Formats: sequence, structure tokens, C-alpha cells
Amino acid sequence: MKVNDPIIKIKNLKTFLGSSWIHKGLNLTINRGEVLGIVGGSGSGKTTLLREILNLTRPTSGSITLFGHELLTASSQALLEIQQRWGVLFQSNALFSSLTLLENVMFPLKEHTSLDPVSMKDLALLKIRMAGLSMDSALKYPAELSGGMQKRAGLARAIVLDPELIFLDEPTAGLDPNTAAGLDELILNLQSTMGLTIVMITHDLDSLWRVTDRVAFLGEGVVLCVDDMSVLVKNPNPLIQDFFGGPRGRAAQESYQHEK
Repeated sequence: MKVNDPIIKIKNLKTFLGSSWIHKGLNLTINRGEVLGIVGGSGSGKTTLLREILNLTRPTSGSITLFGHELLTASSQALLEIQQRWGVLFQSNALFSSLTLLENVMFPLKEHTSLDPVSMKDLALLKIRMAGLSMDSALKYPAELSGGMQKRAGLARAIVLDPELIFLDEPTAGLDPNTAAGLDELILNLQSTMGLTIVMITHDLDSLWRVTDRVAFLGEGVVLCVDDMSVLVKNPNPLIQDFFGGPRGRAAQESYQHEK
């Protein structure tokens, strides 16, 4: 596939949860090799959309095509093969508290490969280094790691199977600005060196400016706009203006322009 070929196609997605429609005909195309941010106000359906792409929540109707396969009608075997081609960093990191960092990163290798233990350990240590963590940290448990180190540990596990695609759910949430900036830099480095496609849900306006190629803004049950940040922030839609037009939004834009 070419670099800009679609890797995910979402068409006319409708989702009814509880007593209301979350998605009302949502359309979105994500291209291979890009970093796409997904944003929107509270209740706009960002997390629901991610769960639907990950096959954790089933939409009411519509189509989600991933790697050319329709997820909603795919067999269990096809879904398993698709899932082995992506990695996920959950907002909570989802690290196993009873396993060391090394054991956490090795876990997908044990589940999905037939590598020998030495090869699994070597590969996991390589990904830990790629995530910017020291070898000393490999033998520590999640509770012994800082918030930023836990995020990096989660990223190491997300890339251990050499995926084509990774999903990041609020990757910088709870991190101080310096640690968040370091994680942004890591995400860009991994995207460049591994040729990843990255889908990122975030409220971090600095990350949106620094990391993304395009940003999809969700509101009123649909994608209101998808474009690069410099165009998106000028969109006259009131929801978009309310989201980006405040002091934090202006500060993030000014900081990015100053860095440039």
C-alpha cells in the first residue's frame, strides 16, 4: 500500500447507547503513515469511537474497515489477525501490577508468538530502550515507576509486536508539561522510525500542535471538521471555536509558533 492509502475507513457510523445517539452518521478516513488526533467536547463520542475501532463496543449500524477488512462482519480468526497488527496505549496504561516492566512488555509476545524465551526477552528489552527507558527500570514493577515512565512502558508494550498502527488514549494525561513534551517527542520518533500510523485521542492542546498531521473534531454526533491544526482552529463552527478559542488554546498555538 502507498503511504497515503486509507488504513481505516469509517462510513455512516451510528451508535445508540443508553437513551441517546452518540454517533449519528459519522464518517472518517485515516491514512497510512499519518498521526491523526481525535478531539471534541465531553460526550462527543471520542472514547466510544475508539472502542468501536478496537472491537470493544459494537455500533448500531455503519461500517468500519481496517486494513481492508470490514470489522463488523469479520470472523473471530480475521479479527485476531487484525488485532495483532495494532498496538494500544490505554489512558490508564493497563499495566499488570504483579508483573515487572519487562514481563509486561513480553506479555504480547507470549500470547501471540512462538518465539523462544531468550528472543522474547531480547526483543522486549529493545522496545524498552526504544521507549526511552533504562535497563534498570526493566525489573521494576509499575508501582515503582513514575507516571511518565508508566506511559513509556505502555508504549513499549504497544510496539513490541511491530504493529503498523497504534492507538493512544490521552497519552499525556496527568503528566507535567516537560514530561508530556518528552512523550510527544518519543511518539514522533517512533512514528518516524517504525513508519507507524497513529490515532490519538487527547485534550492536550500542545500535543495536538506538536504531534498531529490532521485532527478530527467530533461534535453533534458527526465529524464536524478534519484538517491540520492551523486550518482547524479557524473553522467558524461555534463548538470548534469554543474548544480552541480560550486562553489555553491561544497559548498552545503561540507556543507552537514560537518553537517553529
